[in-house]
Amino acid sequence: MPHPTATLYSVLRLLLALIVLNALLAFGNLWPGAWPRPEARLSVDLFAGLLALALWARWRGAVSARVTCIVAALASLWVLLHYIDVTIPALLGRPVNAWWDGRHLWQLARMGGEFAAGWQIAAVLLAACAGLALLFMLVRACVNALAAAATRPRWQLPLAALGSAVLLTHGAASVAHPDLQRMFAPPVGTMVAAQASLLSRALSRSAGERQLGPGPTFDRDIAALGGADVFVLFAEAYGAITLDRPELAAALADRRRALQQALDAGGRQVVSARVTSPTFGGASWLAHAALLSGIDTHDPDDYALLLTTQRPTLVSHFAQHGYRTVGWMPGLQRPWPEGAFYGFDRLADADNTGYAGLPFGYWRIPDQVSIALLQQQELNRTADATGDAAGLRTVSLRGAESSMPRFIVFPTLTTHAPFRPVPPYLADPQRLLAADAFSDEDVSRALTAPVSWTDPTPAYIDAMHYQFDWLTRWLREEAPRHLLLVVIGDHQPIGGVTGPGASWDVPVHVIGTDQALLARLEEAGFRRGLQPDVTAIGPMHGLTQTLIDAFASDFSRRNARTP
Repeated sequence: MPHPTATLYSVLRLLLALIVLNALLAFGNLWPGAWPRPEARLSVDLFAGLLALALWARWRGAVSARVTCIVAALASLWVLLHYIDVTIPALLGRPVNAWWDGRHLWQLARMGGEFAAGWQIAAVLLAACAGLALLFMLVRACVNALAAAATRPRWQLPLAALGSAVLLTHGAASVAHPDLQRMFAPPVGTMVAAQASLLSRALSRSAGERQLGPGPTFDRDIAALGGADVFVLFAEAYGAITLDRPELAAALADRRRALQQALDAGGRQVVSARVTSPTFGGASWLAHAALLSGIDTHDPDDYALLLTTQRPTLVSHFAQHGYRTVGWMPGLQRPWPEGAFYGFDRLADADNTGYAGLPFGYWRIPDQVSIALLQQQELNRTADATGDAAGLRTVSLRGAESSMPRFIVFPTLTTHAPFRPVPPYLADPQRLLAADAFSDEDVSRALTAPVSWTDPTPAYIDAMHYQFDWLTRWLREEAPRHLLLVVIGDHQPIGGVTGPGASWDVPVHVIGTDQALLARLEEAGFRRGLQPDVTAIGPMHGLTQTLIDAFASDFSRRNARTP
């Protein structure tokens, strides 16, 4: 018969192992950062593993060292997956998506590396390796304790009963009452199964057979525009939180007021609304596709399927009516074959916008310079800038091409997370076009500004100030008189700014001089001014049809409604 002291030691060892493993598999997130927070919950994965270990020992009579090593490795992986499962929603405001996030992981790592020295990156990698080694050693010690208990015949039934009881309680809680589910941490197994299903659908050719559903009707004309340039500006991370969160609304109140004053002084009017973005905290391309195509791209699979079709878009719609279509995308730093779906007459990426100045971090080109280059090359229709003393590398437009009205899509960059660096705002638009517009000191100062993923709100406010400032100056001093400008947020900022439970709504402002056209948008749910209603008028892809209808002549609208 075992000595009482040995029995007590074994019991305490088992309890300690269960407590440690449960803590590693049931922690939450210390919002808004990346640190874990201990929580008094039970891990379903742990007790499912305990049941499996007891049954294995009962079947095989022992748990070998090889088995415990494999189990420890799997358990360590489970801890990392649990960390990802609870941390990504806190940082980005959305669940992890293995297919899309995995494909852009290297780009995220590059972006993060822009703000660290080489020795800092090496130190982080070394610390990560050491942390993983320590985690494995701790988990293996706990698994060894569980295995030692499971090999004792008289403990096998109690361990199996304990594991079964927790699993049954979790199953009952999931159908009984939502409050009971809070006793349990989100099962990693559920997340793994969901991601496996997602990857299977993404990699399967049969996924392309799924139907996207009907899109907008692109059978109207655009006569109501009267040949005006149309400019869709996707304002990066411009979310409804800037209206709903009191401290953010107060921080941006002066900028909104200045923008409204600039519009009034220039004889422009604005109507505003909210729409629901198909994405949150990132994956801006889903929002771009939703508005341009009128297709719901909330599911990334649907976005991937959309690109394989020949669905019409706002780009093709305007091209068919005599517009020159321009994708002004300085954020593109590598080939983008997906762009062929849209068929822009010109797709300007980071290398051919004409920027000759110093790079500001990962995104290189400040938004204020991007709009100045766009103004010079596409909106000043008589411009011919193939290479001047300032060192610009641009395209030359002549003849009919230079006189065509423009349909322009420009996704901004400077307000992208982590909202650094913010370039200095320059009041002189001519200086922006010079190769020496920014000095080494300007760049160094911007790059050394503190970056924080745990407290990103101050940087977000700075970046939004910059965005309002350059947009206000451009509308006041340079924008074409009869331009129709659609300013729309692509998605809410990351969860570190919004906090938990934020909506997916974004503001949309339509700015122009045509009172009748803006009145049509008011009939569709917009309201005058820069302050939209608190309720979204619908999803972002639904706005596409609203714009198509507003741009059409009365005859075209009536004819489209006729059976």
